Amino acid sequence: MMGPSQAMAATHALSLPADQFGNDPNVEMMWAMKAYQHAEVYFNLISSVDPKYLRLTKVDDLIYSDFRETFNDLKIDSLDPEELKSETAKQNWRPFCIRFDGIVEDFNYGTLLRLDSKKDYTEENTIFCTRIQFLAIEISRNREGFNHFVFSEAAKTKAKPVTANEEMKSS
Repeated sequence: MMGPSQAMAATHALSLPADQFGNDPNVEMMWAMKAYQHAEVYFNLISSVDPKYLRLTKVDDLIYSDFRETFNDLKIDSLDPEELKSETAKQNWRPFCIRFDGIVEDFNYGTLLRLDSKKDYTEENTIFCTRIQFLAIEISRNREGFNHFVFSEAAKTKAKPVTANEEMKSS
């Protein structure tokens, strides 16, 4: 985990123009850490708040309607990585993503996305995508009820009574 001074340094470094870095592995590591922290916060959020009530941006309605108009047949509950990463997919996604330049801050930043909406972020269930792809898919998952499973499973875990034996083990 980063301390406050490291977080400030990382924030400053990540705000500088990309051409100042080349292929600096330290910057790549900072981006990876930032993407992981974002994923962790998002998963905690959908575990704690009923996702149907979440608003991820001020333009959720625009993102959702544009996404569903452009990708009306995309199965979002369990994504096939090829539908995001194949050459054909990239050609389809590129114009969608570019439409949000100037509308969604950091629309093209790297973000982690769960492939299966019922599962947590794991190596097998995570893909790297742009922020606008993440937003479009997760806003849709929230509105269409696919993230409700995560919320309801977390609620069951919180509501589960602790037995005396389990309490003694945790002490």
